Amino acid sequence: MAIVNLPPNLPPLQQSSSNRIGDFEFSDRGTLSLLEKCHDTLRLKQIHSRLLRTGLFFHTFSASKLLTAAALAPSANLVYAERVFDQIPHPNLYCFNILIRAHAAGLTPERAFSLFFRLLYHDEIHSPNNFTFPFLVKAASELSAFGLGKALHGMVCKYGLADDVFILNSLVHFYASCLCLDLAYGLFLQIPQKDVVSWNSVIAAFVQAEQPDEAIDLFERMKAEGVFQPNEVTMTTVLTACAKKGDLEYGRGVCEYMKTVEVEPSLVLSNAMLDMYIKCGSLEDAKELFDKMAVRDSFSWTSMLDGFAKAGKFNTARQVFDSMSNRDIACWNALISAYEQRGHPHEALALFRELQLTDVKPDEVTLVSTLSACTQLGALELGRWIHAYINKQNLSLNFHLTTSLIDMYAKCGDLTKALEVFHAAAQKDVCVWSAMIAGLSMHGQGQAAVDLFLQMKEAKVRPNAVTFTNLLCACSHSGLVDTARNFFTQMQPIYGIEPQVQHYGCMVDLLGRAGLLDEAMDLIEKMPRSSSVSVWAALLGACRIHGNLRLGELACKRILEIEPDHDGAYVLLSNIYAKFGRWEDVSRLRKLMKDAGVEKEPGCSSVEVDGVVHEFLVGDTSHPFSDKIYSKLAEITTRLKSVGYEPDSSQLIQDVEEEVQEQALSFHSEKLAIAFGLITTASPMPIRIVKNLRICADCHSAAKLISFVYDREIVLRDRPWDGSSTSNNRVESEFE
Repeated sequence: MAIVNLPPNLPPLQQSSSNRIGDFEFSDRGTLSLLEKCHDTLRLKQIHSRLLRTGLFFHTFSASKLLTAAALAPSANLVYAERVFDQIPHPNLYCFNILIRAHAAGLTPERAFSLFFRLLYHDEIHSPNNFTFPFLVKAASELSAFGLGKALHGMVCKYGLADDVFILNSLVHFYASCLCLDLAYGLFLQIPQKDVVSWNSVIAAFVQAEQPDEAIDLFERMKAEGVFQPNEVTMTTVLTACAKKGDLEYGRGVCEYMKTVEVEPSLVLSNAMLDMYIKCGSLEDAKELFDKMAVRDSFSWTSMLDGFAKAGKFNTARQVFDSMSNRDIACWNALISAYEQRGHPHEALALFRELQLTDVKPDEVTLVSTLSACTQLGALELGRWIHAYINKQNLSLNFHLTTSLIDMYAKCGDLTKALEVFHAAAQKDVCVWSAMIAGLSMHGQGQAAVDLFLQMKEAKVRPNAVTFTNLLCACSHSGLVDTARNFFTQMQPIYGIEPQVQHYGCMVDLLGRAGLLDEAMDLIEKMPRSSSVSVWAALLGACRIHGNLRLGELACKRILEIEPDHDGAYVLLSNIYAKFGRWEDVSRLRKLMKDAGVEKEPGCSSVEVDGVVHEFLVGDTSHPFSDKIYSKLAEITTRLKSVGYEPDSSQLIQDVEEEVQEQALSFHSEKLAIAFGLITTASPMPIRIVKNLRICADCHSAAKLISFVYDREIVLRDRPWDGSSTSNNRVESEFE
């Protein structure tokens, strides 16, 4: 028998019939009653010691009471509970069930099955009963162990418990957690005497399986039968279904129905209502409910914050954020993520810096969102700092963080570091492989991207639709036409991936770059789905490159039919007209654009210096260093002309004098950013520029010459073709 070691420095137990343990007074007869009040392991061991001294522990009933207190207390100590269990000379079925239940609900559900196998070994003494199996099924759910769950289902039948509603309810939940919806629903139909938990389990199963319509239909059937009144769990689940479906009117009806059946909204239920209103787009209803809530928790506050932020009401979201007395990492993440996802990377990084001044620690979600914001701005220095922070804090580089780091390094121009992160990853999922293929693609290493894809196949990682988008883009950037054709035709028959719009867009871009415009047009006409703006934009961009006016006009017409306010279509067609000197048509398009109220997205270039991101617009004079920047531009122009540089006036879409043309081209945003970089940084530090639009041919040529003349590495990232964006082919121009 194991010996229980008493904690040191405790007062000795008196041998009288009435003693005290801490604040508890007891007699030998009252010892067991203390177990119901004791939630402290230290005192529990004192009572355990008393039971041993008096011999009460060797009565199974007394021992089971002690075991229950050790295993199921709010601060349960399962290691101690196991030791108590091992001391019981003849544990009964109740003892087995208690410990199985504790492990099933704890951090070690696999231990529940170890105990179950011990129980089966003594099957002739104790057989599992209708309390044993629900706990075991819960453990199987926690482990996502489908085979074990199916075996338990078979044993339930063997032991004659196939009609027990509690067991069947747990099995419905188990099959749902394993995404076996047909089995869950089929079993629900077989339950002879359903209760409200049966209905709740199957409704939750459909919600979990992203089938909210079926969940709501079941709720209506439950109401129609009228046998069981929905409870708080039912209403919470149905409101979740409404949120997933985005059905505001039905959600409002559910809230009214709750009043009819007198279901009092607890905090959990109120939060479900709040979440439903927000996800269904009714911030007014959400705000009204939020203001009425007597009790709010972190979820309540974060939901409102997230709702305002995702609706683009960032000032209100910030007010909610500032009003929170206790800001946990979830609320920080909600606002940082909203800023990043809705095109406000500056604000995302500013908020991240605020977070660093608090005691709240960033988590994976924080770092992924912040890395994405760094990627948008080209903030490589901050991205490197986050990578160092991850290493310093010994945070696990999971798939999400690995993918984000690769993407950040590649898009900020450090392909070597991106490859280093990729090769150092212990495990790589499809997202990690796809991100590295994209990184090689954007750096013009198409063949290396293809080779990496072949390595991915050898590693037995199955590609997805994103993988093929990145792969086809890589082929496009490197002119690998035949290779891309092969991959495109293999997608469905070999990999089971039906080509989507983005894949057709990549192929049209590829064929267009190669000058195969007629083949690109044939591919568009053969698309199984109606062509999208992105596909026509790819064709229009190719027409601009190759000066195909006929197809360019057709592509522009198709784009404007789908998206009348698409500024890129006007600009690209204007570029083609300007190329042919058709200035009247340029003016006509300009007037059409003005009459339609369409404004061109301004070109914006950013450069990071000493951890600060500086942005420039075309002709920008707002920067504090503006005088020095324009002085540097004049110097650059002089030095470039000395090595034979001639401005490419074909990039202008206005018929202006030569001197004005040169000046207009000199003021493009990327040239301002490069000039600022030359002023504020010294060799050999690279100058890294990020632009929101495609750079024009003149700026591309000028950047290469500046790099040569000043002996500086210049990394210039513009908006690449990714197969899905509707504006990737827009270029910087003077079309104001």
